[in-house]
Amino acid sequence: MVRNGVDTHRLLATLDLLASRPELGRFRLRASNRWIDGTHNRSTIRGFHGAGCEDTSRAAPFELDAGAPAVLLGTDTGATPAEHLLHALAADLTTAIVYVAAARRVELASVDSEVVGHIDVRGCLGLDGEPGSGSERVAVTLRIAGDAPEAVLRAIAEHAAAHSPVHDMLRRGVHVAVDVSAG
Repeated sequence: MVRNGVDTHRLLATLDLLASRPELGRFRLRASNRWIDGTHNRSTIRGFHGAGCEDTSRAAPFELDAGAPAVLLGTDTGATPAEHLLHALAADLTTAIVYVAAARRVELASVDSEVVGHIDVRGCLGLDGEPGSGSERVAVTLRIAGDAPEAVLRAIAEHAAAHSPVHDMLRRGVHVAVDVSAG
């Protein structure tokens, strides 16, 4: 059965398989990035390692352009990297809500979100040691509608947020190792 665009039989079979073979749940996602000009750069995403093997199912890579608005010396060639992060959070929460609702046999009518990152760019530009370089806080507003009572929809969204990888990385922080080669 397909619910909310998700094949629930495959979803439940995947959950059962991962419960019996947890090593298949370890994924290595990759993105490569290339500077183009000024603040314009492009990330390419295609392959990843998951479910115990290298995935080659994507026929073409995904390309995401990043840049900066004119007020930050850019030419609006794409969303800022921080805006891409907000998109990643919104998209991950939405996807998690869809999966949880499908598993709980809830038909969704809509899932909408507003994500706002509060940032002081002085920290990014190295002008002031007080503000950090990242967002000071992020606020998410979720609106979810479906064929279940409000309490059930709220529980679905809360469960999704508790298990969203992007939300978890932001909430807990994640170790980032930067290896530089110059020349």
